[in-house]
Amino acid sequence: MNVRLTWVQPEDLIGHELRQAAEDGRNASAVEARWLAAGGSRAPFAAGASASPAPPHLRALAERLLDELAALPSPLAPAEPTSLALIKRACSTWPEPSSAPRPAPPDTGTGTGTGTASSRPAPSAAAPGPTRHGTRRPGKAHRPDARATPARGGPDPAAAPGLGERLHAAWLGRAAGCLLGKPVEKLPLSAIRALARATGNWPLTTWFTAKGVPPALAAAHPWNRRSAATSLAENIDGMPEDDDLDHTLLALLLLQRYGPGFTTADVARLWLDELPAGRAFTAERVAYRNLLSGLEPPLTATHRNPFREWIGARIRADVHGWTHPGDPAAAAEQVHRDATLSHTANGVYAAMFTAAVIAAAASGTGDVHQALATGLTVVPPDSRLARAVRFGIATARAHADFDTVTDRLHTAYGAYHWVHAVPNAALLSAALTHADGDFTLSICRAVSGGWDTDSNGATAGSVAGLLAGHPDRIPERWTSPLKNRLATSVRPFDGTGFDTLATLTHDLAHHPRPQETHRP
Repeated sequence: MNVRLTWVQPEDLIGHELRQAAEDGRNASAVEARWLAAGGSRAPFAAGASASPAPPHLRALAERLLDELAALPSPLAPAEPTSLALIKRACSTWPEPSSAPRPAPPDTGTGTGTGTASSRPAPSAAAPGPTRHGTRRPGKAHRPDARATPARGGPDPAAAPGLGERLHAAWLGRAAGCLLGKPVEKLPLSAIRALARATGNWPLTTWFTAKGVPPALAAAHPWNRRSAATSLAENIDGMPEDDDLDHTLLALLLLQRYGPGFTTADVARLWLDELPAGRAFTAERVAYRNLLSGLEPPLTATHRNPFREWIGARIRADVHGWTHPGDPAAAAEQVHRDATLSHTANGVYAAMFTAAVIAAAASGTGDVHQALATGLTVVPPDSRLARAVRFGIATARAHADFDTVTDRLHTAYGAYHWVHAVPNAALLSAALTHADGDFTLSICRAVSGGWDTDSNGATAGSVAGLLAGHPDRIPERWTSPLKNRLATSVRPFDGTGFDTLATLTHDLAHHPRPQETHRP
């Protein structure tokens, strides 16, 4: 029996790279003609691997053509740099940094390679008691990382009043939005609408359910097979594992272990230590493979990685924003070091945009529209991602009916893969704009727009949770089923409560201080 490992087979990567070339303006027609003439296939649309392996000669051709495609220059490269210095140079309205001194990076005791980290003493982490959002499962309280190092200086609660409650709401919001989107991930927009309408849940206002769905419709549009058993309304029992939460936990562990001065190589070390290879997907899986092949950053993001502009880096952004309330510049710079392990250009911008939006929302002083505007200040304005965000916001403002908004977005960006960062940035921005800060509307609009439903729901829930400001301001139908616990492959956090995670995040936060006013 063949093991068809997804997202790494050369015969599948070539089709995705040909699509990427069309998106970034490289003329790959000659390469495409050679591939198709040899009997090669186009990339699978939804699945991570084609059904059967290619014969040896075709696989070898795919590897050669991948390298030829990598050598083709993109005319969009000047407007879409990956270097942080060039990104900042392109952003004429890059936000002013906070006046708070940033902690120096801790002495990790490691070199520049990507081997495992050395041991460190653990910080203490007291777990708050149960809340109305559920009781922690016995015996599954947070087990502190044996090598964690707390951020130097510690938090200053007086500098950001209410941050702890906002972070708790953000963790809950991220989980609820992700969970809402899980059963319909990979389904086309028409299927999502049909399934929800069949149960009287359109426009979307609550969890999806299989109860009441006609058998013929269920057969035509089956729920996501990995998620239906844990994410339909009748099956939810705590937050099940999802990579959108796994990577949030990894970012938390990254800051605990290496501090805010971590390097991209530290992210690689952390993945090798804590992320099972089978729990990495698309660009992350390719980067993981590249690490195991002996490549180091930034080659891990570019070598035979056609997913380098997909959404994966964005799902790693929240903690970087949560820990820099009111300091979007620092959040964007920090997530850049995380993102460039696996992504380039628009894939990196999606993470920077999200971290900056979240940092602005975490300050507790603005609204969703101000936060989105702040996010755009860290994205090169002529990039495809910036244009998509602006288009999403403008379309949401122009139409009262969100189905119309979604249809226009799919018309504009439907040629992209459903996991690509560009269309999902447009949808996320449109959903948040249209919802105007309302929690339920934010996650429901993000999920009802299709494409990467669980990732968009998660990010929308994080932003809307921050804006809600307190867990009690999120409707209980979204928080109660979570039962204050989540499952994860990131071992130190399996079964941890969201209240505990909020406390740990707050312990790592850097609080900006107001600029002093100098009087004559």
